[in-house]
Amino acid sequence: MENIHIVTIEKLIFGGQALAKLNDGQVVFIWGALPGEKVEIELLKKKKKGNYFEAKILKIIEASDKRQDPISDHYLSCSPWQIMTIEEEEAWKKNIAKEVYEKFTSYNIPADIILIKSDKEYGYRNKIEYSFSEKDDQTVSFAFFERGKNNRIAISPCKLANETINNTASTLLEWINDMAIPHRSLKSLVIRSNEKGDTIAALFIKDKLAFDEYPEIKESLQGFKIYYSTHKSPASRPDALLYEAGQEYLKEPIKDTPLTYGLLSFFQVNTPVFTKTIENIEKELTPETHLLDFYSGVGSIGLPLHTKYKTCTLIDSSKQAIEYAMKNIESNNIKNCEAHCVEAEKITEIITENHVLIIDPPRAGLHKDVIAKILDTPPKKIIYLSCNLTTQARDIEHLHELYTLKSITLYNYFPRTPHIEGLCILERKK
Repeated sequence: MENIHIVTIEKLIFGGQALAKLNDGQVVFIWGALPGEKVEIELLKKKKKGNYFEAKILKIIEASDKRQDPISDHYLSCSPWQIMTIEEEEAWKKNIAKEVYEKFTSYNIPADIILIKSDKEYGYRNKIEYSFSEKDDQTVSFAFFERGKNNRIAISPCKLANETINNTASTLLEWINDMAIPHRSLKSLVIRSNEKGDTIAALFIKDKLAFDEYPEIKESLQGFKIYYSTHKSPASRPDALLYEAGQEYLKEPIKDTPLTYGLLSFFQVNTPVFTKTIENIEKELTPETHLLDFYSGVGSIGLPLHTKYKTCTLIDSSKQAIEYAMKNIESNNIKNCEAHCVEAEKITEIITENHVLIIDPPRAGLHKDVIAKILDTPPKKIIYLSCNLTTQARDIEHLHELYTLKSITLYNYFPRTPHIEGLCILERKK
């Protein structure tokens, strides 16, 4: 088979790539192309599991009228949908979501799914994780992994990050180069901010180094840590604390409830859109609601709603998350909520038919034991928030004989990327 082909793009698919077919019907996935475009491509590799080729664009022969110039040279690594208008992005996210739910569930899916927009296309992220690359003069720059490859691509400040994160990143990169930290020792840098403009950060390094000077804790940078992280550990996994200064947490009010969380705590990256999600979840509660919040993290969903239900139990497997949740309960003087550190699948016995169950699981979705308990003792309502529509659809399909799908709402937490958040409300059949 020849490697060079001219194809016409049919559509965008879940995950963000464009789909085209060769003359023999072979499916090809391509980054950086839009529906309707005629492009010249080079085949890269065939994925046996899905029986498709991946390819790269060599030339755009006929461009879509929805195409626009990206504002970042590294856009394919972090925000590959910069190439289309925001209106086109939102339309495709709705189309793709509808396709996923129809493919994996038996529910009646609305013809036009509601999508809640982000007020910002750029500058919305409150957390960024950088890798590093080495320049010719042996100084280092920030980098992201190049999509589809193992190498890194140098970047300027990330356009998705908010201004304070980029300012803090610039300050810390200058310090890293001033200290002449070898590129081989650098692993990752994580920076987190709140809406007020405070930041905390941590540098992960592969050698147990010490320095004569450290970044000043002032202005936007409220806290800084250095962690030793072994070569075998994930990029931002701490194996030993080497240095710390300032505070290790941030505070963010969600619906007038101040929440404290740490650098590595799970917290949604687009706070304004997340707040809109909470406001919609609020509509599903009553003063008599007994709420179970599985995969609760620091309590970012359950606690801001504490005046809207009778009782709430927060469940999460992360010790640090539950410690913050307990602090948030105490600092806000919340009397009708408790928190427990335990894996959801190991405490399913607390689910009753009188509960409203909130679930916001990892991308892998629900554990089979949680699904089994729901089928055995179905709570009267399930509020399922997910960043992975395929596993969410798979999970709710297991429940379709017992539940009706009251609504689906999409939230654009991640503009200029293919990622989308879905909120499904399930009501038990009478």
